[in-house]
Amino acid sequence: MSSNDEKRASVDVDGVKASYLTAGGGPVVLLLHGTYWSRVFLPILDDLAAAGLRPVAVDLPGFGRSGGELTPKTATIPELSAWVVRFVRALGVDGPVSIVGHDIGGAIAQHLLLSDALDVNAFALVNGVTYNSWPLPRIAQFSDPALVAATSAHDLVRIRRGAVAAALAGAADDALVEEYLEPLAEERVARSWMALAGAADKRYTLELVPSLRASTTPKLLVWGEDDPFQQIHNAERFAAEVPNTTLVRVANASHIPTENDPRSVAAPLAEFFAKHAVGKPAKG
Repeated sequence: MSSNDEKRASVDVDGVKASYLTAGGGPVVLLLHGTYWSRVFLPILDDLAAAGLRPVAVDLPGFGRSGGELTPKTATIPELSAWVVRFVRALGVDGPVSIVGHDIGGAIAQHLLLSDALDVNAFALVNGVTYNSWPLPRIAQFSDPALVAATSAHDLVRIRRGAVAAALAGAADDALVEEYLEPLAEERVARSWMALAGAADKRYTLELVPSLRASTTPKLLVWGEDDPFQQIHNAERFAAEVPNTTLVRVANASHIPTENDPRSVAAPLAEFFAKHAVGKPAKG
């Protein structure tokens, strides 16, 4: 059994299995992926747990080890945010939570921060989307129904291989790249990925900017400096414009810095959430 399997649990949401990685106990820190899956957070779970936190890295519907399948309608940021709220309630959490968003999960995290659906007491992004930094053309092309219909799971794995390798950068040996791609080999997961890509829309972050500038919630950005996709200047702008935001740079790290330098990502997150996270542990 791998460390991934040892840390995996599930709960039903809307009658469908929602799979998640977790460790430790204490206040819940919700970890939200984007165009990858919960695997991006595996390298930092133990360090967060050692700080007295309960990290919960969920697979969105149709991703990773979760059941279900996303559609263009259910893959929008508002719909996914509402699903995350239902997931949190299914865990038995009815108090404050902290949130981390990576990649498109950053848009979900921002939406939840500013909604009334969850009481978010601390917020972080790890190379997440902001402002108009997304979707990149390689993602936006999947808004074309004809392309989606013509793309099989086998095709998508081939298409995504180069992007995954670039996101992992120096950590990208063949085995790790294949581990990141493995869920996409299932047609249902491939369709869910394309639905998420096709529904990606910068308006979901741009429309939040005024409310972000008025937010007093503590915020932390932890950023791989060499990210070719969500570039560091976006994080610098966010830190300059949004109050109570601290930016931590991770040198020699790309879009998935949790793999390039897990300790340099986990340490500031653990310190930040240990200071600001409060609430009751999840039941599940």
